[in-house]
Amino acid sequence: MSNTEMKLVVVGAGGRMGQTLIRIIRETDGAVLHAAIERPGSPFIGRDAGELAGLGPIGVEITDDPLAAFLHAEGVIDFTAPAASVNFAGLAAQARIVHVVGTTGCSTADEEKLEAAARHARIVKSGNMSLGVNLLGVLVEQAARALDPSDWDIEVLEMHHKHKVDAPSGTALLLGEAAARGRGIDLATHSVRVRDGHTGPREAGSIGFATLRGGSVVGEHTVILAGEGELVTLSHSAGDRSIFARGAVKAALWARDKKPGFYSMLDVLGLNSN
Repeated sequence: MSNTEMKLVVVGAGGRMGQTLIRIIRETDGAVLHAAIERPGSPFIGRDAGELAGLGPIGVEITDDPLAAFLHAEGVIDFTAPAASVNFAGLAAQARIVHVVGTTGCSTADEEKLEAAARHARIVKSGNMSLGVNLLGVLVEQAARALDPSDWDIEVLEMHHKHKVDAPSGTALLLGEAAARGRGIDLATHSVRVRDGHTGPREAGSIGFATLRGGSVVGEHTVILAGEGELVTLSHSAGDRSIFARGAVKAALWARDKKPGFYSMLDVLGLNSN
């Protein structure tokens, strides 16, 4: 790996995660903010990225031209929206750079486009970039594998701030996928997302999701494994969104010298058993 600082682009630079990423890049050895991008028409265009993030001026002006920014960059960090992330993945593939995707709410079609871009880009995508949540996913998979689905029910409970637009959260789905892997089943055909009215008894082997929204909660996730007369509860609480930013910057630095491909945080953290 080169000894020079990795030149990173932050897209969605004016948002809460964007500003957090700018601060974390500033304090991370081996990384430097190369460019900051916002959507055309954003009121943040032309502002100094450091000033916006509370660092004072750093000489990086927010622009709406990702094509020019990606050209001389080595990586882009992206917590935006599915359509934007797919577009950025295409640009990252053209530029042959790293693309770290923390965007949630992607459809199957979106995922396929990201995976196609990974033929030329090094894409790291995760529903959650924190070390703790990814470790939790490994533990959930192990627990689901160990406990007989005819005797144990699995429920995933999550709560986020009132501004979050997708549900269940990307992290809840990550945990549900981990449980499904442990059981050797497909989550899409075994998940229960909504319960309302006369639902009848719980279907054995299903994985349930419950979503709460309110206040300023950064992220609370609990996986409940419920047996006859006993409960096993596995939880993670995020007190500060900087944990996601730190994980994303770590992922970018990790992917810098990797071959093009589609990676997850489990790969970055060395937790992938596959």
